[in-house]
Amino acid sequence: MSEPEPPPKSTADEPWPVRVVSQKVGAWIAKLGWVWVDGQVAQISRRPGSSVVFLTLRDPSADLSLTVTAHRDVLDAGAPELAEGARVTLHAKPEFYPARGTLSLRADEIRQVGLGELLARLEKLKKLLGAEGLFARERKRRLPFLPHRIGLITGRASAAERDVLMNTRRRWPAVDFRVINVPVQGPTAVPQIIDALKVLDNDDTIDVIVIARGGGSVEDLLPFSDEALCRAVFAARTPVVSAIGHETDAPLLDYVADLRASTPTDAAKRIVPDLAEERQLIDIARRRIERSVLTLIEREEHRLAAWRSRPSLARPELLVEQRAADVTALRERTVRSLEHRLRRADDDLRHTLARLRALSPAATLQRGYAIVQRADGHVVRAATEVKNDDVVRLRLAEGELRATVTEGE
Repeated sequence: MSEPEPPPKSTADEPWPVRVVSQKVGAWIAKLGWVWVDGQVAQISRRPGSSVVFLTLRDPSADLSLTVTAHRDVLDAGAPELAEGARVTLHAKPEFYPARGTLSLRADEIRQVGLGELLARLEKLKKLLGAEGLFARERKRRLPFLPHRIGLITGRASAAERDVLMNTRRRWPAVDFRVINVPVQGPTAVPQIIDALKVLDNDDTIDVIVIARGGGSVEDLLPFSDEALCRAVFAARTPVVSAIGHETDAPLLDYVADLRASTPTDAAKRIVPDLAEERQLIDIARRRIERSVLTLIEREEHRLAAWRSRPSLARPELLVEQRAADVTALRERTVRSLEHRLRRADDDLRHTLARLRALSPAATLQRGYAIVQRADGHVVRAATEVKNDDVVRLRLAEGELRATVTEGE
């Protein structure tokens, strides 16, 4: 048997009627079949006298919702205590209603997710995110010492908002905030928190972002363990501080954030310094500097005093006087030495003169002797050296005589 020919495609000349389009859309949706769906109940409508219950099922991480219809018996059998905000898993088939052009899910089984199953899902997600490195310590950024402007994401008029603002301004009065109020629980919390995070992260005046919420049950804090929110915080350029619940509460956001504060009040202490403490530290540092400077000045004064007490600086002329005294002493020693040498030389000269005089012929002549010389100057030492009638010269101690030899013996 041959397959039926596919219907002709629509064209501008031969468009499809609305009923044909609706039929085709319904046929394509029907191909999906029965599926298991996970979501959060945003609204429950039980109409009096009707056996059908209408649910609005919202995606926990996105601003998307679908209408779910179920028989009252199905709801009573699977989740009799179902309330708005509860997490459910249901078995449903998508259906398209051509008359209204709407899409809904028809459920034949509804299961309310219990606390144990929620915790198991969170633990599984925690391991997944940890394996991907979202909790790595080395990727966490340091908060600025004094942020110029702080972005705050919290519930409207909440105690968390009041605690953060009041305690932060008490510590540093000049701090500036940009506050964005969002739902902090319920099906719309995660999308609005993510949107607020993107707005603050794109604001160049924001130095740090604080996500704050007061305490609550595990179900109330589920939005802060949402995978989409955790990944958005991990991708943010601005440092993020998580201040969710009490000290014992630990949503997954605490592990992804750059800093985890145990409470909103603790967040105020972690994001800005205490003005009084900083002034006290400045005073302590100033006193230390003053003591250091005074100690340095005193040490230098002692050093200068020691230098000034040295003779070369206390009496600079003393060195000249000492050298002058040394020169005078050396001069006196030189004079004494020279005089002594001169006296010794004079004595030696006198002794030499005395010896010369004693050995000199003149001394002999002084005693009455005379020196007889011939005319040629030869000294006559014997009588035989002259003849009679020879002229001789007699040299006396004083003067000379000339004589003629008349006789010799």
